[in-house]
Formats: sequence, structure tokens, C-alpha cells
Amino acid sequence: MIDLRSDTVTRPTEKMREAMYKAEVGDDVFGDDPTVNRLQETVAGLLGKEAALYVPSGTMANQVAIKSHTQPGDEVIAEVNCHVFNYESGAPAMLSGVQVHTLPGNYGVYTAEQMQAAIRGPDHHLPPTRLALIENTHNRAGGTIFPVDEMKRIRSVADQHGIAIHLDGARLWNASAATGLDLRAWADLADSVSVCFSKGLGAPVGSMIAGSKVFIDRAHRFRKVFGGGMRQAGIIAAAALYAVQNHRSRLVEDHQNCRLLAETFAELPGVILDLNYVQTNILIVEFNDKAPYDGPGFAAAMKEIDVWLLPTAPRKVRLVTHLDVSRQDVDEACGKIREVWKQEL
Repeated sequence: MIDLRSDTVTRPTEKMREAMYKAEVGDDVFGDDPTVNRLQETVAGLLGKEAALYVPSGTMANQVAIKSHTQPGDEVIAEVNCHVFNYESGAPAMLSGVQVHTLPGNYGVYTAEQMQAAIRGPDHHLPPTRLALIENTHNRAGGTIFPVDEMKRIRSVADQHGIAIHLDGARLWNASAATGLDLRAWADLADSVSVCFSKGLGAPVGSMIAGSKVFIDRAHRFRKVFGGGMRQAGIIAAAALYAVQNHRSRLVEDHQNCRLLAETFAELPGVILDLNYVQTNILIVEFNDKAPYDGPGFAAAMKEIDVWLLPTAPRKVRLVTHLDVSRQDVDEACGKIREVWKQEL
């Protein structure tokens, strides 16, 4: 079976399991787990931040960050298709009491001008704008990379108005690998950054929040409030540390494999796909009304021959390449895609 539904389906490698087995552990709630501490110090250093905090999931990382930056009644600016707004169960309203002001983006990217226009003025009828969210890479847009130059312009607007920026960098590793830019190219422009270990890097559990020491101290309290305090977490932190140290350089292989899948789909009649926006390891394929399949129908047909895709809309499917999908797997999947499509023409 070739599982292309998500890069979250990866399983820990044997060397990662060995690192977990040998991990030195302590009680992380007391700050005593040496492996967690080493992971936090490593990631904070990579992102150029003073401190970092290990949490169980990317959703918790984003929500702890939002809570740490805002007060109930504040407003948060975000792109309309971002993960925080669409896939985190209404958590900004439920957990932080904030409302999200969404902006239409171009493949996940909104502009400084859009942000400027969305900022609330000094009127007590209006919720104060306190935080701007940026997602990089952008899941729902197909793994697109947020341009550094546009983020610099957004940073300038944020500074003019005293607004913080949180970077949802769950797949920031992929943006760095695809462009050759250091992680800090984006992280330096944000007040807080979240990164995930259980996607492209292939670890089984966990994400990280990074920021200033004062911010992370505040975030530590909210991690506890949200139930994210873990005890001997070094067992899973060891896998994340191994992934950070050993799996970042191979992400380009996932990008190459995704490109091959994209080129295969682009040749098929009835497919809507702009190859310019296939930038990392996520591929969103849309079918027009003349295509032989809709999204769920095509996913079902492929599953019958052991290639798993994710239908994300009535006429869309998503494919994600990752650590557990080899070039041989992708070649096989491409052949089966052509075969299944041709059968219905």
C-alpha cells in the first residue's frame, strides 16, 4: 500500500526507535527531562529564538501561542484558508475568546496592504487587532511557500501598529529545504514560531513553540492549562531530536517525488493544476466537470489498487509525499494514476 494521504502517516525508523529506547528521561513538568531540554535548546537555536517549549501537537502549539499573545475580545488576522481557521475546531474562540478576521490570499499568501486595511482603528466599538498569523508552508494551498519579502513588509506594518506575528511553521522545514534559505529567514520576522516534528521529519509525536524567554514562560503556563504538560516526555522528544538532526536534508527527495506526481496529473485531460504552485511536498489536484472522476470517486478507485489519496472537496484530492514513500513507490503510483484515468475516458 502506498499512503499519500498525509505526511503525518510516517512511522519511526529503526534508528529513531533506538534513540527513543535509549533516551535519558526526567519529569518535564518540573523541567527535569534532559532530552526534552536538549530538543528545546536545539530548535530554539535553529530558529534564532531565546527559548522553546515542547508540546504534543501542532494545534496545541498554535493555540498556546494565540493565547499567549492575546486577551479575550481581541482580533487575530489570518488568511482564509489557513490551518488555524479551518482545522483547529474553532479553538481561537473557544480557548482564547478571540475572533479571527480572515483575508483572501493568493495560494495562502496575503499582502501587507491587505493587513493594513484589516487593522482596526482606535474605536471602542471595534475589537483591537493584536496578532497576525502566517502559515508556511501552506497546507490547504498545496504546500506553497510564504515569500520572505512579503513577510518583511507585513512585519513593518505590524511594528507600526504594535501587532505581534505568529508563524505557523508546521512545515517550515520544507520551506527551508525547497528554497535553500535558513529557517531564520522567516523566524526572525515573527514573535513566535511553531514547528512540527511528526510531518515531513517523520517523528511520531510533537511540535515546538519558540520565542522570547518572557513569551515562552507565559506559554508554559498555558500549555499546562490546555493539558499539554507531559512527564517522561524524553522518550518521544528523542525521536524528534533524531529527526531534526538527520531527516531535514532528505526533504528535497519528497519535493522531487511530489513534482513527479504533479507532472503526471498535468498530462491528464480534465485536470486543473498549475505547476508553478507545486513547491514542496503537498499536491492539490482539481478535476473539472469533464473529468471521469470527482474527488471522492477517484480516491476510492485508487484505494482499490492500494494507492491512498485524500479527497478534500467534491472535485479535489490531496497527495502528500513523505519519508515512507520512495521514488519507486511514486513511479508505481504514477503508473496506476494513468491507468485508472485512462480506463474511464
